[in-house]
Amino acid sequence: MRMVYEHAAEYPSQWAAIQSIATKLGCTGETLRKWVRQEERDRGQRPGLATDEQQRLKALEREVQELRRANEILRKASAYCAQAELDRRGK
Repeated sequence: MRMVYEHAAEYPSQWAAIQSIATKLGCTGETLRKWVRQEERDRGQRPGLATDEQQRLKALEREVQELRRANEILRKASAYCAQAELDRRGK
């Protein structure tokens, strides 16, 4: 990414710089472009979530999913226990 920023003035566009540098690095232009765009988001130069914000969001989404699973298990266990109590009282 540093190379893209340092040599951008030598090319007619940032994309041209990205394509040229990507071939020298042995990756695709699209891969390098994504890295550059993420770096720009991290620096606040482009709208969107920074890397640390993306990681926090993923962690929170995993936590929400875990909590939903736990709640569903607790709901089912509660219903099972309630049904068992009703069956016991009926005898």
